[in-house]
Amino acid sequence: MKNTAVSTVVKKPGILGRSYTAFILFFLYAPIFILITFSFNSTRSRSVWTGFTLDWYRSLFLDSSIMNAFYTTLIVAVISAIVATIAGTFAAVGFHSMRRRWRTPLMHINNIPMMNADIATGVSLSLLFISLGMVLRFRLGFGTLLLAHITFNIPYVVLSIMPKLRQLDNNLVDAACDLGCTWIKAFWKVIVPEIMPGIINGLIIAFTLSIDDFVISYFTAGGNVMTLPMQIFAMTRRRISPEINALSTILFLTVLALLIVINIRESKQEEKLHRGEDSRDR
Repeated sequence: MKNTAVSTVVKKPGILGRSYTAFILFFLYAPIFILITFSFNSTRSRSVWTGFTLDWYRSLFLDSSIMNAFYTTLIVAVISAIVATIAGTFAAVGFHSMRRRWRTPLMHINNIPMMNADIATGVSLSLLFISLGMVLRFRLGFGTLLLAHITFNIPYVVLSIMPKLRQLDNNLVDAACDLGCTWIKAFWKVIVPEIMPGIINGLIIAFTLSIDDFVISYFTAGGNVMTLPMQIFAMTRRRISPEINALSTILFLTVLALLIVINIRESKQEEKLHRGEDSRDR
């Protein structure tokens, strides 16, 4: 019996498809490129280019309110990303070890915050913190802001780690336990190294989401704490100044760099996985 190879022909998109894609990309990114361009404009004009300057970036870093918002954003992003990554890792391992009939509904519950509107999450967390504050005698501030960021970051970390746990060979853990490892030691020596790419991806995603968040931060930060997105919103209520363009440019480039790192890591992981599959086939 002869083996017949079935070849699939992938059609390249036509001129209409490429034009449509180019139009969508232009529509999405043209305003951002205009913002970046006019952050280097020598005057306050938002329509006429008069020359190149870095004065708006210098005045941006000399503004104490903006720098305080930057430090707050950075501290909240780092702490919330680390805590959410730790909590999400243990949660993902717990979900993976459950039976399917329990794991499936719990994973749906885990995905609800990602599907839910940010304004609904922000308002609900604000009401929760205000209710608890009346009992425990605290107000909205840095602590509630940090707890809110940890809360909405955990589901993304779980979602990043679960695929790596599905690829994990459970026989490795059993072999480690048979050789004398306790479950905790097998967890640190076997499971964590195997799922480390997912942990790092979850950490980067959590950090990126925390830096970029506005709606949830607006409802949970109170009146004495400002993050960079909140500071930008407060500045736009008065007047759109070139400092806002410079600050938005820095935020955009930071998020873009983190997304590039995530994509590079994922492509390397896929190449490594394909190489392993090819070596097993041989």
